[in-house]
Parts: sequence; C-alpha cells; structure tokens
Amino acid sequence: MQRLSRTAPAPADLSVGVIAVQPGSDVVLDLRLESVMEGVLVTGTARARVSGECVRCLDPVESDLVAELQELYRYPHVEVDDDDEAELPTLEGDLLDLEPVLRDAVVLNLPLLPLCREDCLGLCPECGARLAEDPNHTHATTDLRWSSLHQLVDPEKRES
Repeated sequence: MQRLSRTAPAPADLSVGVIAVQPGSDVVLDLRLESVMEGVLVTGTARARVSGECVRCLDPVESDLVAELQELYRYPHVEVDDDDEAELPTLEGDLLDLEPVLRDAVVLNLPLLPLCREDCLGLCPECGARLAEDPNHTHATTDLRWSSLHQLVDPEKRES
C-alpha cells in the first residue's frame, strides 16, 4: 500500500452546463494505491475549485468541490473471465491513467443547477430586473383571454 498526494493541472472539459473546473487550474489528489490480486486499487479524493454562474440570477458562483475516486486497474497479464472485468482500465507498465476516473468523479459531483444562495430570487422573467434588489417588483399584465371582460369594467378601454 502506498499513499500519494499530488497537485495536477485540471484537464479540459470538467464541466456541466454553467459550472466548470477551469482547465489548467489545480486539482489536489490524495490517493491510496493498494496492490490486490487482480491489479492496483486506487481510492482517494480530488479537490478542485469550480466556478460558473447562478442559474437564477447569473451572478458568479465559486465553490470547492471534493470528489471521491475509486478504480481498480488490472494487471495486463491477468486473464479476464467476465465482460465487466474486461472493461477495467489496465496498468501500462508502472503507469496508470487517472484522467478518465477523475473526469467521471468530478463531473458527476458538479451541481447541475448552481445557485449563488439557496434563497436566490433570480431575475424578473419580463424585464430582467434583479428580484433580490426589489422583492416587490411586479408588472401589471392582463391575460388576453380576459381582455374583453376588462373592457366592461374599465371604461377607458371600451371601444367606441
């Protein structure tokens, strides 16, 4: 068993919609490598800074993300009996490729709908005003299906 701590640049495409780990930013890996009968079991965590936009108000959002990693890298000489085991990544000499495992773990832990605050009111759907600045913001709108009835009540809207 061996423990490793490394800081590596983030690969491209660690993103979902409006939030991402910026390519080239630091990803801190704390890993535990264990030799098992079939290969090397890698477990640990990846820590990265994510940034994007709030889906309600479009303000910038930044947070720290911690993703759990676990993958078995099989030895090339180990015979495979099962189709599931055939899909396991294979060690290449003394090297193992962590990028696919890192990508899966990080992308699956990214929030699909990031918010700047849990109680973010967002933007007015009609004019785009920030509702946090004016929570009582409203628009006087009339449903066109009821406009004939409003003409009966409001004499200024009556047609001559």
